[in-house]
Amino acid sequence: MHKYFRKIAKIALALVYLVIIAGTVVRMTGSGMGCPDWPKCFGYYIPPTNSIDLQWQPYKVFKKGQVIIVNENLKVAKDDFKTPNRYTENNWETYTKHDYAIFNPLHTWIEFINRLLGALAGLATLVLAAISFSHWKKNKLVPILSWLVVFGMGFQAWLGATVVYSVLLPSKITIHMVMALVIVAALLYLIHISGTKINNNKANKTLTKLLALALGITMVQIIMGTQVRQFVDEQIDVFGESAKDLWLQDPTLIFYIHRSFSILVVLLNAFIIYRVFNLKLGYPKITWVMALILLEVFSGILMVYVDFPFGSQPIHLMLAALLSGVQFYLVLEATKAGKTLKTL
Repeated sequence: MHKYFRKIAKIALALVYLVIIAGTVVRMTGSGMGCPDWPKCFGYYIPPTNSIDLQWQPYKVFKKGQVIIVNENLKVAKDDFKTPNRYTENNWETYTKHDYAIFNPLHTWIEFINRLLGALAGLATLVLAAISFSHWKKNKLVPILSWLVVFGMGFQAWLGATVVYSVLLPSKITIHMVMALVIVAALLYLIHISGTKINNNKANKTLTKLLALALGITMVQIIMGTQVRQFVDEQIDVFGESAKDLWLQDPTLIFYIHRSFSILVVLLNAFIIYRVFNLKLGYPKITWVMALILLEVFSGILMVYVDFPFGSQPIHLMLAALLSGVQFYLVLEATKAGKTLKTL
């Protein structure tokens, strides 16, 4: 099983990134409360597709925990039972985590797919952790970190539940996003330390510091970006989904800081690329960084000046997540430059 470890780690990494993509689509479409309970969806493992499924009906069998909507309230079945010919409150209890009781089938299934991908990613990390013991004699850090990733996925699932229970509190969404990037970093580190091929990159302490600085600035940008997104969400609540030209009306200071920081990101990474090529240090993935940054800047320009074209928001966030991942891996390569290591 030893030889399959890195392949499974890459599969887990890809699935985590798919979860991040799904999460951005959830937020873009306003589907975060598509499933108002957790871990099930309206009390079902496979969510309903029609509003009639969430209405009380006579002589219908309900399972314990299944949900209906009554007078704009969520009602949860106390036990397995078959309804009589008229509604009685005795068989139901009011859902108390929050008072959100809206069913939109599109939102429900978008959120359900997001959760399904999260479950698949969690399963992949569990498989990874199970086979990580093949590295125990060679490198004990591999199984230890692999199991920490599993626990991290569990914590991330719990964070997802708190996001739902808080009715999408922005601060919790930010923590949820940052935790996803932590898991990405852990998987990248596992991929990094579990190889054996010679790394031909040249060691350079200044470059290592610059790469770490660039990664730190990217993380600050991501966090500020979530705050800008919070402002946009508030504007959407005020002006509506169709008034995209008003979403950035009178933006907060954090928007201007976030926009100005993008100039610093471009200049710093351009200097890093110049240094790498000028000194012939190697690091071929450095070109990925500039490509991602240019696409990131372009998507940001589209949102500001073309009034948020469809898909620009999740693309912008996904590019940031990919950028932070590549930058983190470059820091790892620079730290271990010239030593025995297999690259992606």
